[in-house]
Amino acid sequence: MSDKTENLSKRGTIRGPIIVSRHGRPALNRSAGPKLNWKEYRDWWDRYEAGSLAEDQSPPQKLKDAVAEIDLVLSSVRPRAVETANWATEGRDPQPHPVFNEAPLPPPRFKTRRYLPKTWNILARTAWLRGHKLDGESVHEARERAKQAAQVLHEKAEGQSVYLAAHGWFNRMLRRPLRKLGWVCVYDGGDKYWSYRVYEYRGKS
Repeated sequence: MSDKTENLSKRGTIRGPIIVSRHGRPALNRSAGPKLNWKEYRDWWDRYEAGSLAEDQSPPQKLKDAVAEIDLVLSSVRPRAVETANWATEGRDPQPHPVFNEAPLPPPRFKTRRYLPKTWNILARTAWLRGHKLDGESVHEARERAKQAAQVLHEKAEGQSVYLAAHGWFNRMLRRPLRKLGWVCVYDGGDKYWSYRVYEYRGKS
C-alpha cells in the first residue's frame, strides 16, 4: 500500500502529513541566575512567554527539509513559536492560534525557597499535574484544549500538509488525541529545541 493510499480519509481526500515541532532556543535563559522566589519566577515566566528566540542559532537542516514543501504553516501565538515557524520555513508567516499555546507553569507558593528558573519549571510542572493552577488553566482544561487543538490539525490537514510550531509539553499532550483521530507518529524526534514529530493519517481503527 502506498503512502498516499494510507493517508486517504474516508471521503477520499488525502490528509497530511502533519509535522509538529518545538520552538527554537529562547533568548531568555532558564539556566541563568539569579535564583528566584515563586513570585519572581511567575514574573520570569510571563517574560519568557512574551520573549523571542535567541539570535545566535538557526533551524536544523533536517527540520527545514521536512517542512520545505509544506502547504499550511501554523503556530501558537507566542513569539518564540511564531519565529520558529518563520525561520524553519525560510520566511513564511504562520497562522497563529492560542489553542496551540504552551500549558501553564504555575509555581508552588514556597515562602522562603529560591531556585533557578529551570528548577522552578520542574517544580511548577509537577505541581500543575497534581492539580495546582493558581489563577490559570488547570491540567484538565489543558487536556481539553489539546483535544481541540488536535481537531483543528485534523481538519486543517484535509487535502494538504500542515506544519505546526508550538511547545514542548503541549506537543506531547497532542499525541493521544491525534492518535484517537487516526494519526500515527511515524517519526519522533523528541522534545529538545527544534525537534519535531511527523504524523500520518491511517484512519480510525
